[in-house]
Amino acid sequence: MSIDVYLNGEFLPVEEAKISVTDRGFLFGDGVYEVIPVYGGHLFQLQHHLQRLHNSLRGIGMVSPHTDDEWKQILMRLTAQLGDSDQALYLQVTRGCTDVRDHAWPQDIEPTIYARTKILKTPTIEEKRRGIHAITLDDPRWEHCSIKAITLLANVMARHEAADAGAQEAILIRDGAATEGAASNLFIVKEKLLITPPKSDSLLPGITREIVLELAKQHGIPYAEASISADDLQSADEIWMSSSTKEILPVLKLNGQRVGNGAAGKIWEEMTLLYESCKDRLRKGEQL
Repeated sequence: MSIDVYLNGEFLPVEEAKISVTDRGFLFGDGVYEVIPVYGGHLFQLQHHLQRLHNSLRGIGMVSPHTDDEWKQILMRLTAQLGDSDQALYLQVTRGCTDVRDHAWPQDIEPTIYARTKILKTPTIEEKRRGIHAITLDDPRWEHCSIKAITLLANVMARHEAADAGAQEAILIRDGAATEGAASNLFIVKEKLLITPPKSDSLLPGITREIVLELAKQHGIPYAEASISADDLQSADEIWMSSSTKEILPVLKLNGQRVGNGAAGKIWEEMTLLYESCKDRLRKGEQL
């Protein structure tokens, strides 16, 4: 089934969507993005994703080219092509095109807006229970990781190094403290306390991360936003990685060593069922 993408005000086949080689996103990675899951045709936590988009744009000196209502109409029309399927929607805004390649950006420039959706095949709970392996790496990235920027080369290299080591994710360490994964947020469980690093410029404020904390609060799961040292990782009872499309995955091995008892933990099991319940309610059209 062929579906249209959105590009600068038009819905058109992907093979007809063209972006100029003078676009600053292509030349400098000068832009930001969002990935929004869609369950049963309903956009998941749309307002939170749009707020993060606004924050990222503001962080690079841009203003949103659309109001929230305009964004919603664009994205709903895009996802309607796949009906009530689960989807992963990608949205990208770059600063736009300019005749002169100059690091300093011009003041009067039209942004380039691109969005595309595809079927999202999330693993079953049983598949998630099998977990992933992770390694730790030094975090070489810039000081503004809270901006969801399209400049992801350091993240790409970290994920590649993880793959070379037979792992699926890299947990990044800066000044002795774990920040996040190359493409995910980090949680650990230690002595029944769920811990995630606090928000800072060193990590992306993940939407799934926020949902996990809210669910923990609602259901009496003890949690804290606190620094996680490299030693804390090694001695954790459970380690999780979270993202919008991968949801919540348990790490069963870290640097080749078993995490906890080597199986998905009890608190992960509880949180995963709570998260699945949120998705099911959204599929039914209920407000979360």
